[in-house]
Amino acid sequence: MDSPDSIAAQQIAQAARAFEQQRTGHVPLSVSVVLNEDTLVITLRGALSPAEKALAGNPKSAAQLQELHRQLFAVASGPLRREIERIVGVKVCEATAEIETIAGTIVQVFLLAGRAGTQTWSDGPTDV
Repeated sequence: MDSPDSIAAQQIAQAARAFEQQRTGHVPLSVSVVLNEDTLVITLRGALSPAEKALAGNPKSAAQLQELHRQLFAVASGPLRREIERIVGVKVCEATAEIETIAGTIVQVFLLAGRAGTQTWSDGPTDV
């Protein structure tokens, strides 16, 4: 899915992968990026560590894990937000993350202050 029109999306995927590795110490199995005008969605598949996957088997622990990841993202996402702004040339207004603990997927959503075009990019399977 690598085309001249997906350069920014690929750069965002690389930044998201590096951010996740730095933030959690775990590298996602695959990263997908969808940039659609003023909305950016990054999907990190296989993003939970083996210990986190084990915790996710218990509903109470899974809920705590989801909240932990939301809070970590809220507190630590500044560098990723700035890198996205640098890549697309548009300010990030809002950002949030949701975690699906069974599959270990993290979805990050960024609302941009203006239009940044439309691009997609993925570096791996979408059914991990």
